[in-house]
Amino acid sequence: MCWFGRHYFQLTRSKAQDMGLACVYGDTDSVMVKFGVDSVEESMRLGLEAAKYVTEKLFVKPVALEFEKVYYPYLLMNKKRYAGLYWTRPDRWDKMDTKGIETVRRDNCQLVRTVIDAVLKKILVEKDLEGATVYAKRMIADLLQNKIDIGWLI
Repeated sequence: MCWFGRHYFQLTRSKAQDMGLACVYGDTDSVMVKFGVDSVEESMRLGLEAAKYVTEKLFVKPVALEFEKVYYPYLLMNKKRYAGLYWTRPDRWDKMDTKGIETVRRDNCQLVRTVIDAVLKKILVEKDLEGATVYAKRMIADLLQNKIDIGWLI
């Protein structure tokens, strides 16, 4: 099964590139492309069209590429590590989705998870880069001045 997943991913990525789309991430069961449009609604429409087109051109039934969601804004740190606002309808985002980063990893202390989560909310939801920087610096200063509850460091 793994070979088929990789094969279909490579076909899909190649077809997306042929369509002039940037494939920003992908693995055996997903492909994320950048449409370069200004609205979530337009991204969703294009996602549905692209999934239908790729399915018709490349896949043998019953295999089908399914449009699932839009991430906007989207931060890709590296492979399997990203965060973004998750949209399944054009009028309102569903949740802030994080994969592989400190907010969801259990091998970090509460302080790291809390700071990363707050910084991501400031960046993604509030679109406040300056506020994110100020918050992170304040938390670092509090840590260095022993103002953080030791329980948050376990």
